[in-house]
Order: sequence, then structure tokens, then C-alpha cells
Amino acid sequence: MGKRGRVTLQTIAREVGLSKYAVSRSLAGKSGVSEETREHIRETARRLGYIKPISKIAVSDIAVVFHDHDAVNSELYMQIQNGVQAEAHRLGLNLRMHWTHSPGQLGDLARACAGLLLVGPHDREAIAAATATGIPIVRFGWVDPLEDADHVSGTDHEAGQAVMQYLLDLGHRSIAYVYGVPGYRGRRERFYGAREIAERYPNVALYAMQFEEQDGFADAYQALKEKGIFPTAFFCAHDGLALTVVSELLGQGYRIPDDISVVGFGDFSPARQISPPLTTVRMEGQECGTVGLQLLVERMERPRQQGMPARRIYVASRIIERRSTGPCKDAAHVNDSDAQLGQVGG
Repeated sequence: MGKRGRVTLQTIAREVGLSKYAVSRSLAGKSGVSEETREHIRETARRLGYIKPISKIAVSDIAVVFHDHDAVNSELYMQIQNGVQAEAHRLGLNLRMHWTHSPGQLGDLARACAGLLLVGPHDREAIAAATATGIPIVRFGWVDPLEDADHVSGTDHEAGQAVMQYLLDLGHRSIAYVYGVPGYRGRRERFYGAREIAERYPNVALYAMQFEEQDGFADAYQALKEKGIFPTAFFCAHDGLALTVVSELLGQGYRIPDDISVVGFGDFSPARQISPPLTTVRMEGQECGTVGLQLLVERMERPRQQGMPARRIYVASRIIERRSTGPCKDAAHVNDSDAQLGQVGG
């Protein structure tokens, strides 16, 4: 059997019995054909292995939509945006940036483009509205277990493991995980990772501190001390929490890192501006943006055929060591019996 020639829009048009113009508009998510016909065209394109040349990707083809009500991750989103834009410039592509959480708006945006980068905690209704258009979508943000979605993310669970091992290697055995407000999945994953490492050691105590973040740390820390728990290290789920912890500890007369070590998460700009500078985990947001756009372009050139699996791409974070951490010098309050896993606060 001879080698099949390159599949073009005209090839698909002949297969489905429509004009090349109708096929082009349909694959771009534009109006002019029924949903039944649109799905038939998409299925035919997938079956034939249609490859859309990158040089044919138009200005309106790629949209990047950020969730507009997620202030916690605003600096990370800026990093992702920088990575997407730098890669788009390298490839000679133009992008349209949008900020919304509205399912209706997201569905309209998806219908007006041929590829979508979706950033942030968009709810299921919004994701469903975009997915229903059938265009390639790459998501930054959490997905459900085994969800059929292309996804790019950092390594929260591994980062939790790495920070815990880092603190153990410094000699710390009584460690508090500063959770802050419960509910953020990334914070849970970091704690789960830290807990996995702690459970391997019979003389390690790990405590989860949950509280409302406005002036909540001081009360939660006092509650720990009243129970006779004196952590020598704090692993904070976010750099913003770490700044609060450092400020409170310094205000209470502790020396950092001589008395207590503090680790943050994110490596956002304040981590380098406080004194002492913060040891933290760098989330490689710009690299996430770069590889996310690369995956989307690949999906646009080579649409997923029926039965093809979704992809998960993880960009490894890394510990950035600065002056807020040091060897444990006071192990007097460490319980050397069994490992302890506690939770303080509501």
C-alpha cells in the first residue's frame, strides 16, 4: 500500500462532500454549519490525521483565558503569561488574552478560536462550555482524577516531599506545615507530600496549622505552644503566609534561622525582599507557559484522534535556598518516640 499523501482541508472537504471554506470555518469553531455537521467534520479530520500547518494559524486562532477572581496566584499567572507570550513570539504567533470566570463568555471565546489555553480554577460549567466546542484545550490548574484533559502543572506533591526531606537533613524533627485557609488543592498536595516523608521517620512530628489568614497565625502558634509543641521549622504553603510567619516570629523575639527556620512556596518577588531572604520553592511558571503553548500548537497541528489519551506535563519545581533556613540547634522539645501527625486550628 503506497504512502498516503498529506491531508489538507481540501482532502477533508472531498471526504465530507462540503466546500473547503465550510470545512475551514467549522474546524475554527465558527458559525455556518450545524453541530451535527461540525462533529462529522471534526471526526473526519481526526480519522484522516489532518495536520494544520503552523504557518496557517491565524491571529484569532489562539486565546489565553485567565480566571479573574484568583488573587492568590496572580504572580504565577503573570509568569505563565510571560512564558506563553515568549514562545508565541518565537513561533511567530499572535495571541488574544482574556480574563473571565463566566461560562457564557468562555464558551463564546472558545467558539471564536481554534485553540485555547485555560488558566486557573475555572468551574466545571465553564470548562464544559469550552470543551463542548471541540477545539483543542490545554489547562493550567487542577483537573479531576483521570479527567480527559490536556494539562500542564507544577509538582506540588513532590515539592512537599522535597521540602520535608530538606528540613530533616538540616536536623529538624518538629515541623509545622502552615496551611492557612483550607480548601486550596495545591496546599493539600504539598502537605500530603510532606506527610509521606514524615511518616518514614519514627522521631518526626509534623503539625498542620489551619486558620483564617487575617491575623490567624499568631493565635494558631500560641495554641501549639500551649500544648507543649515548639516547632523548630515552619513550612509555609505560600510565600505570602511565610512573610506573615517571619514577621510574627521576629516580633516575638525569635531569631531566623538561629532559633527557627522558615520555608515558603512560590518564589514570588517578596521572598527576595524581606530580611532574611526567604528559602522557598520556585514554581517554574514561565516554563509552564512555554510548554503549554507548545502542547496546544501540537494539538492544533495534529488533532487527537478517537481513543488517544490526554497528556499530563509536569514542570519540576526546585528549592531556592536563602538565609531563612539553617541547621536545627535546639531539639529539646522534639518527641523522639513515634512519628506524630497533628492538626491545629479549624
